Amino acid sequence: MFNMLGKRVRLWSVVAAICLGGCTSIDLETGFLLDEDIHRQILDQASDSYPEIDTLYISDEIEQLVDGHLNRRDNDRTKVNKLQEILYDEEFLNIQYSDEQTLTAVEAYLTREGNCLSVMNLYVAMARYAGLEASFQTVNVQPNWDRRGSLLVLSQHINATGKLAINSYYVVDFTPEIALQQLTARTVTDLDARALYFNNLGAEALIGERADEALVYFKNALFLDPELSIAWNNIGTTYNRLGNPTFAEYSYEMAFNTDNTNATSINNLAKFYRGTGNIRLAREYEFAIQRFNNRNPYYHYAQGAVEMQARDYEAARLSFRRALRLKELEPDFYIALASVYVALGDREEAQKMRDSAENLLVDNQQIYRPSDQKVRIINTDSILRNNSPGLSIIVN
Repeated sequence: MFNMLGKRVRLWSVVAAICLGGCTSIDLETGFLLDEDIHRQILDQASDSYPEIDTLYISDEIEQLVDGHLNRRDNDRTKVNKLQEILYDEEFLNIQYSDEQTLTAVEAYLTREGNCLSVMNLYVAMARYAGLEASFQTVNVQPNWDRRGSLLVLSQHINATGKLAINSYYVVDFTPEIALQQLTARTVTDLDARALYFNNLGAEALIGERADEALVYFKNALFLDPELSIAWNNIGTTYNRLGNPTFAEYSYEMAFNTDNTNATSINNLAKFYRGTGNIRLAREYEFAIQRFNNRNPYYHYAQGAVEMQARDYEAARLSFRRALRLKELEPDFYIALASVYVALGDREEAQKMRDSAENLLVDNQQIYRPSDQKVRIINTDSILRNNSPGLSIIVN
């Protein structure tokens, strides 16, 4: 999903500073007050603008494919495995990853490709038809910005999950090589997933320089989920493109008001205030992002990666250590430190870091690497602890 704007079912527009997702709130008092007149003009529809689009509809042909491969006597775990075969095996659909377009279940079936939301639309619909419990689940992605024209785009991730027994459930995923923030999964409703679908269509339209079309999609997303922070951020960027600074500022503020961890919206507001000459406010928002980044483990992790690339190994070691102090259960931080110690010639310390990462991966089944395994079965007795998708746009 795009928190405008982004790639792989993700879109966010961001500015200069690296702002990474996390659970820490941003320490900033904006003094925002809801303006009923502006709010009413933005959320100006009384019904879903696209009732003809059923993202979870499956055709008779798809139902016949499921019926032909699954047996009604199969237990739920067998059904999960057989549905995986239908989606990914070469003799069946062999669906390939594509970030070009967000699709409905039928469209993903017909094209044999899609991003994670597209393919999960198809999986959830087939799973329910087969009698399985199936829900959408969002998972935070370790941030990775993509430039799309004049926009910078960031993604969130979505997969599917369902209960198998009292103490176990399954997770089905579809994604290329990306890294997930560990312990961040959250089940969302079908309506939430539908709102994300239209948010993505809006992000894709905005990337394609079709701002009027994007506005309609974002409005529909917000009609379905008025609390969808990434859609508020993205519609703010759209209004900015359309020359409506009043609505742009209000939308960015609403994005932060509905989610005080939304660094993208604060970045966009800082850029907005610099553009309007309000340097005092711009600096206040920039400092808030800086404070937020300092408390964000993934910010330090990203800094360390940059320093590693520059072969400044001591600086990278310090950055990765800061990340680890803020989040001890992230295997990638230990792996990164291992690579630093190898570069520094400390093989013993490098092995300790690798061992720590491996222990986390073995002991905590909630830690998830989607490229390793498209289906996993989780026993909740083994989870250490429990811990959103779309495209979001940052102004460039």
